[in-house]
Amino acid sequence: MPEPESETSAARALAAESDQVAARLAKLETLRGLGIDPWPPEAPEAEAAAELAARFPEWEGSVRAVRGRVVSFRSHGRTAFLHVEDSGGRFQVYLKSDELPEEAWTLAGALDLGDFVWARGSLFRTRTGEPTLRAAELRLLAKALRPLPFPKEERVAGRRVVHGGVADRELRYRRRYVDLAVHPEVRETFRVRARVISALRRFLDARGFLEVETPVLQPLYGGAAARPFTTRHETLDATLYLRIADELYLKRLLVGGYERVYEIAKDFRNEGIDRTHYPEFTMLEFYQAYADYRDVMELAETMIADVVRETTGGSTLTYRGESADVTPPWPRLRFLDALRSRTGEAFDVLEREPVAAAAARLGVEADPGAGVGRLLDAVFKERVEPHLRGPVFVTDHPVELSPLAKRHRDDPRLTERFESFLFGLEFGNAFTELNDPLDQRRRFEMQRELRAAGDPEAHALDEDFLRALEYGMPPTGGMGIGVDRLVMFVADQPSLRDVILFPQLRPGPGSGPAAAGGAGGGSAPDGTNAPGADAAARDGA
Repeated sequence: MPEPESETSAARALAAESDQVAARLAKLETLRGLGIDPWPPEAPEAEAAAELAARFPEWEGSVRAVRGRVVSFRSHGRTAFLHVEDSGGRFQVYLKSDELPEEAWTLAGALDLGDFVWARGSLFRTRTGEPTLRAAELRLLAKALRPLPFPKEERVAGRRVVHGGVADRELRYRRRYVDLAVHPEVRETFRVRARVISALRRFLDARGFLEVETPVLQPLYGGAAARPFTTRHETLDATLYLRIADELYLKRLLVGGYERVYEIAKDFRNEGIDRTHYPEFTMLEFYQAYADYRDVMELAETMIADVVRETTGGSTLTYRGESADVTPPWPRLRFLDALRSRTGEAFDVLEREPVAAAAARLGVEADPGAGVGRLLDAVFKERVEPHLRGPVFVTDHPVELSPLAKRHRDDPRLTERFESFLFGLEFGNAFTELNDPLDQRRRFEMQRELRAAGDPEAHALDEDFLRALEYGMPPTGGMGIGVDRLVMFVADQPSLRDVILFPQLRPGPGSGPAAAGGAGGGSAPDGTNAPGADAAARDGA
């Protein structure tokens, strides 16, 4: 059957890209000439490579099958060795011309690294002792038209040394599929991520929390101090926002009668990108009725210790060469005490002018329209946060910095709030939730004044949320945890981009519209995406 002209044109264009691609397309034509479908619709059953290796002693001599990607190929004339890799490991296959059907041996000569194959035969051990499958059958499952940069491995003084692979980190982000295909350790990072999220769910489910889903598109964004992404719904003739937090909808559920709820979901903040901030991120938020921030502290430290134990087998995290034992209880450090200790400034008067003067003396820059809360936060982030190696809870933040937290029962200038820190990074934020609708309205009005004064991240006034509080919400403790940052710590990865499968990157020349899939063009060589883009709101982002 002749190829459609459109496919022929596509093949010609592809062949023009490189000699390697052209050679693969020539092999494709050879296979088609033999009547071999390069992309058959089904694949025969096979054992997993890891299982073949583990059970080789009992299975040696029996007939088994393996399938996966060809990651190495060594030809010796009438024989060949290849390694087939699946999602859990790799296994060696031995091919011999007089032990295979003629068509299968011809297929072997047309294989390239990256092709997917199925092989069936008896298990034996080579002269070097490697468990191997002696193929009596060989089938092509998918032909790869582009070469993958597989690393080369060798043993040096008994150690495994890897050469090559994808060294360009930005290319790895843009073409994550290539990164995953050639770097098993990257695939393991995302398995760690999945285990972390599963462990969080198990912990909360076991304590009676109900997992729920709240709107991503919202008529009014809230729950954090951040700039939103804005979109338009034509049918509703309405401006909508991608949520910046789940908080206000989850609290509405407590008004509705649920007592323990949580959500693991994507949030979006239209802000800068750097190693620890990202516009699309995963948050865990949970809320517990009849609890306060002290109860949530105990729950949080127990949960993190439990997650670390489940995913690493121990109680110690090692991140970028630094270790931290997450066994509870964690130290508690008051926000103002931390500022005084690190800066020498008293911060006794929580008003804008004295706080701005103190920030100026310390050389800390802040937005001209920033209120007291933003000024204090700027000083804290620059002078205190890098020293919080943790794990540690920083507690009792000023009211101006915490518009959704209940006032402190012993000091009305402060709130019952804490943030959790590890390795100099905040990864969690929690309150005794404000359930007084009158005080909440005053806080929202204060935020509106800050917005009018030039603070673009001041919280919007949400009349429907106020209405919900007016129906009554029980005393509540709640927390948000930045899942991506937590995974960074557990997987020991330097950047959020290393724990997000398809990170957004700045489009570059020739990148077209594919940036959304991580295939765009250039960002800064240090891996950041925008100069000075460190202004993303914290709150666990």
